[in-house]
This record gives sequence, C-alpha cells and structure tokens, in this order.
Amino acid sequence: MKPHTSSDWIARSLRSVWHPCTQMQHHEEVPLIAVSHGKGPWLYDHEGRRYLDAISSWWVNLFGHANPRINAALKDQLDKLEHAMLAGFTHEPVVELSEQLAALTGHALGHAFYASDGASAVEIAMKMSFHSWRNAGRTDKQEFVCLQGSYHGETIGALSVTDVALFKDAYGPLLRASHVVPSPDERNARDGESAQDVARRAIEDVRTLFEARAERIAAIIVEPLVQCATGMAMYDPLYLELLRELCDQYQVHLIADEIAVGCGRTGTFFACEQAAIWPDFLCLSKGISGGYLPLSLVLTSDAVYQSFYSQDITRGFLHSHSYTGNPLACRAALATLQIFKDDDVLVRNRELATRLTVALAPLAEHDRARHFRRRGMIFAFDAVEPDPSRAASFARRFFTTATENELLLRPIGRTVYLMPPYILDDEEIAGLAERTQRVFESVIAT
Repeated sequence: MKPHTSSDWIARSLRSVWHPCTQMQHHEEVPLIAVSHGKGPWLYDHEGRRYLDAISSWWVNLFGHANPRINAALKDQLDKLEHAMLAGFTHEPVVELSEQLAALTGHALGHAFYASDGASAVEIAMKMSFHSWRNAGRTDKQEFVCLQGSYHGETIGALSVTDVALFKDAYGPLLRASHVVPSPDERNARDGESAQDVARRAIEDVRTLFEARAERIAAIIVEPLVQCATGMAMYDPLYLELLRELCDQYQVHLIADEIAVGCGRTGTFFACEQAAIWPDFLCLSKGISGGYLPLSLVLTSDAVYQSFYSQDITRGFLHSHSYTGNPLACRAALATLQIFKDDDVLVRNRELATRLTVALAPLAEHDRARHFRRRGMIFAFDAVEPDPSRAASFARRFFTTATENELLLRPIGRTVYLMPPYILDDEEIAGLAERTQRVFESVIAT
C-alpha cells in the first residue's frame, strides 16, 4: 500500500478537522503542516522535512518529543492502570504527584484538585474562591479582577477574566463583567522609570479598586511575571509581592495562573517563587506533563481546603471532570518532575538561557526590533512595522517564512517570541538564533 504523503493528510484534515485558534479559510494561503513524528526539539513531516519546535508546541513540551524517560514511564503505567474515577477511588500516581507538588511549595499549597486543561483549572480556582467565601458567610464576594491584556482561557468563566479582544468580544453577551486593572508591563515605563516603578504605579490602581470594592471582590487573577498571550508582557516580581500584601489587607484571594509560566519557564519552578510569595490558588497545566497528555490542576492552601470540610454536602466542592487525575497523565508528570531533579534542570536552564541570549544579541540590537526581553527561558522582541496593512499580516508571514527555514515560530501580533524546550545543544542554539534573524529580516524586507 502506498504510504500517505503530507498532502494526503492535509487534504483529509481540512475536510474533517476544525483547527483551534484558526480562521480556516486562511489555510487556502497558508497550508497546514502534517507532522509525522518528533524527536528531541524537532518535528518531522511525512517527506522528512524538519522544523525546530522553538515554541514547545504551544508551550507544553519541556524535554523534547518522544523523550525516552517519559516514554518508559508511560509504557510501564499502561500495564498497570490506564484510568479510574477519582471520586471514591485514588491511585499511586495522583497521590505521589500531589505530594511532590505540595513539597515544591514548602507545603504552603498542600491540596491539589485535578482537571485536564488550563482553562478548566482557572474555572476551578474561580469557583473555589467564590464558594470558599460563601461557606464563610461572605456571599457578596462574587466579583473578579484581572490585568489589562490578561489571558486565562476561553471557557466562559476563564474568558470573563481574559482581556484580549480577539478572543473575548464575540462572546461578550455570555460573560460576567470583571474589573480590569492596568498591567505592570515594564514596556509601559515612562521616562526615567524602572520596572519596579511601573509595578508600584500599577499596584496603586489595585489599591484604589480594593478600597472601593473589596467587600464584593472574591479574587484577583494574574499571570505571574509574564503575560504570555498578550505579547509576552514581562514585569518585576515586586508587583506580586505588593499584590500579596494588598490581598491580605483587603481579604481578597490571589489566583496565580502559572499554566504557561510554571514548570521552570521563568527561571524558578514556580514563577511566584521570585517574589517569595504564595497565592491562595495556583493553576498549573501545559508543561506539567512534559507536553505528553492533557493535565491541569489547582494547588491551594489548607485554609481554603478547611473552608469546605464539613458533613454538609452543600459545603463541599461539587466539581468534577471524567478524566480527573488520570493515572497516565500523572505518571507523565512524575517522570517530568524526575527529570528536573536528575538533570538539575533549573541550574542548566540558566546556562542555556545565557547562551541563547548571547546568540540572539544581533536581533536585540536590530534597528527594526524593540524591547528585547527575557525572563528565564522566555525570549521576546517587538517588530517595528510602520505600514499598518503589513503589520496586520506580520505574524502569518513570519510563521510561513519560518517553516521554510526549518523553524516553528508563531508570533503574537508583532511580538516574536521563543519558548524552546530545555534540551537545545550548542548547534541548535546557534541555528535557532541565526534562522530567527534570517526570517525576521526576510519578513520586514518583503
């Protein structure tokens, strides 16, 4: 039988698959890439063309595709238990994962509630916050606060605390209104201001809101240190430190959405560690399973957990997902955490990030690039595109040109970012930097 080609799979996909975050008509101009297999940081199509996965396949893949250690763990788990409901049952992988994650927070957040995707984790945290206040007799606390430009998912509750018009506007009639406060994005610095000055200025707007509405506000949700989907907006840890103080003062829960920025992306395992604070709820997904299987969770404190602990079933947290705490996904997460330990990944990532920063120096100094920035293993810069008509198509043109140069890069608007897996060697670092510059110069020249 003749093997299927990339063209075969693309044609069949366009007939039957509705792809996410996509205007399907655009694929008449920008063809899909039919992936055959992956190995390390590379993806391959059916003709053997390869693409360096410089965005970790939507920020999930930490240690490369087809990682032999994660593969081995999953093969072992397949012979033991593929799934069991977590209501009334438990199993070894979910217990061990919960204990290890609690230990990583110093047991400040000792209780884990599981789901399958990041938006679901955000929904859980929001519902837990509201219900916890309700159990405490604070039934007026029903409002939520998010940052300007924030992104927390595309389900109805998560979209209510998302401030990206592209995702939100069409569904406005379905959403609850939330308060939006200014972002501490360091690019908002006025003349002479530091990133910490921006953080202090932004926190005053939160203080003003809390003074007026704290009796009705259940929680504020933030993406710690980097607001990813709005264009990798980075800010100083001081903002988190001051926000934690305000939340304590005004009795407002703090939800940390570490779905994209957790698991070492910002340089520490949890981004919140850099501010030496813990939130009331911490959401994890994406990299926690190494990019293998859908898994998300919310870590929370004993105080929140105890607010639900009762003989009264109506005081319990009555929320569930069919695949909650799936053993295979938890086993992938345990293998991921083991790699962090065995390979001293956080230390190694500091060295890797330094080498990649040096390699990207020509882009940082390019006259058509602005605000080159890095936080841990997240790199970004903003393209200068004076022509508005060309600016609107920049991301699509960049993505297409990148694939022609063996790169998977997917800009957000005019923000080019790199969020590669943690396994690049020196040759791959040099190739990634050189090709990114080549693609950038090609796109701004055409």
